[in-house]
Amino acid sequence: MTSPDTEPHSLYAAREPIFPRRVKGTFRTLKWWLLALMLGAYYLAPWIRWDRGPALPDQAVLLDLANRRFFFFMIEIWPHEFYFVAGLLIMAGLGLFLFTSAAGRVWCGYACPQTVWTDLMILVERWVEGDRNARLRLHRQKWNAEKVRKRAVKWTLWFLIGLATGGAWVFYFTDAPTLLKDLVTGQAHPIAYTTIFVLTATTFLFGGFFREQVCIYACPWPRIQAAMMDEDTITVAYRDWRGEPRGKLHKGEPTVGQGDCIDCMACVNVCPMGIDIRDGQQLACITCGLCIDACNDTMDKIGKPRGLIDYLALTDETRERAGAAPKSVWKHVFRPRTILYTVLWAGVGIALVVALFLRSDIDVNVTPVRNPTFVTLSDGTIRNTYDVRLRNKLGEDHSYAITITSAADLALRIEGRDDNIVTVPANETFSTRVYLEAAPGSAAAEAERSDVRIWVGADVGNARVHHDTVFNGKGQ
Repeated sequence: MTSPDTEPHSLYAAREPIFPRRVKGTFRTLKWWLLALMLGAYYLAPWIRWDRGPALPDQAVLLDLANRRFFFFMIEIWPHEFYFVAGLLIMAGLGLFLFTSAAGRVWCGYACPQTVWTDLMILVERWVEGDRNARLRLHRQKWNAEKVRKRAVKWTLWFLIGLATGGAWVFYFTDAPTLLKDLVTGQAHPIAYTTIFVLTATTFLFGGFFREQVCIYACPWPRIQAAMMDEDTITVAYRDWRGEPRGKLHKGEPTVGQGDCIDCMACVNVCPMGIDIRDGQQLACITCGLCIDACNDTMDKIGKPRGLIDYLALTDETRERAGAAPKSVWKHVFRPRTILYTVLWAGVGIALVVALFLRSDIDVNVTPVRNPTFVTLSDGTIRNTYDVRLRNKLGEDHSYAITITSAADLALRIEGRDDNIVTVPANETFSTRVYLEAAPGSAAAEAERSDVRIWVGADVGNARVHHDTVFNGKGQ
C-alpha cells in the first residue's frame, strides 16, 4: 500500500517549447516551394476571374451556397450532381492511402495545412527573434522591453496571417471583390465576420502555439497510418548499423571502432516535432526530411558519405546489414498494395471525367400524379397528369419543346398553354404540369398501361433529353 504521506507520481509532463534550427538542403527547399505554391493557390484563387456569360458569376472558383452551385473554372456542379464531390473525396482518401503506403507520412510532412501554416509561423518567428539559440535565450529570459517588443511584433504578424487565412476562406463562398468591400465598410453578413474570427483564432493558436501538439494529440492520422504501411514503405530512418557507436569527433585523433554519427544533435535541433529519429520510427515523426538535410550537411563537413539518415524501408535495413545493396525506389513504390490503390484511384477519376463529359445541359424530371392514376373526362377521354421539372444549365434563357413518342395514340397538352413550348430562365428550374390524353375507346384508354417517352429539346443546338414513364388506362 502507498503511504498516506507519499503523493502519487504525476503522469502529466509540461510541454517544452520546440525551437527548430534553420536548415538548408533538398527537402527544405522542396518544402519551401510547396509552401509557396499551396499558400499562393489558397490566397489567390478567389480573385481569379472566369467569364461565363452575363447570367453567371465570373469568379473562377466559387462555392455558391445561396444558389446551391459549385463553380470551378469551366465546370459547374449542381446540387443533384453531388456525386462529383463525393467522388473527389473518395479520390482524396485513396490518394492519401497511396502516398502513405509508398512513402509514409509525406502528406503530413509536406502538404498538411497544419504543417504548412506552422512552417510559415516559424519562418516569421525566425525573422523576428532570430535562429534557434536566440529564440531559446529569449524564451528563458525574464520579460523586459526587448522581449515585449519582439513578442508583440511576432504575434501581430501571426494575427495578420490568421486574418488573411480566415478572410481568404470566406471569399470562396461569394464574389470576392464585393465581399471585401462589404467587410471593410461593415456591411457584410455577421456569419462572414464570425467565420473570419474563428479561422483567424484557430490559425493563430494552432500554427503559432500548439504546433506539434495538434499532430501528436489531436490528429488521428498518426494512429491510422500504420494500416497502410508495410516493410517496403519508404520512410525516414537512421542507419544505426553505420552510425553506432556514436562518438564526438576530435580533430587529429583516430576514430577506430566509432560509427559515423558524431552526436552533433543537428537532426534533433531541426526537427519541428522535437524527436530524435535515431531512436527509431515514432508516432510523432511526420517524415518531413529536415533531419536528412541536417545530417547530410554534417556528413559533408566531416568527410563522411551522405545518407546516415535517409528515406529507406525496413527491407533495406535487412539487406544493408547483410552487406547487400538496397532495393531501387521503384521496386519499393510499385508493389501490389500501391498498384491496387493506384488502380482504384484512377478508376474513380476516369469515371468522374466520363460522367462530366456525358452529362446533359438539360435536366428533366417527370413525376406521374398517382392520386388518382387517371381521370375520365366528360367525353370519355382518359387523362394522366405528370409534374415535369426542367433545369436549364445552358447559361442563357431558352425555350424547350416537350413532345412524346409512344406506340399508343396519345395527345400531349401543357397546363395553361396553347402550344407545347416552355421558356426556362438561365440556370433555373422550371416546373409545369403536363397532361397526356387517350381518346375514348382507343387502345391506350382501354389498356392497363402503355409505355411513353417524354422528350425535351432546346430551341438551339441539338440538346435533347428524354424520360421514360407510363400511361395508365382503364385496364379492361
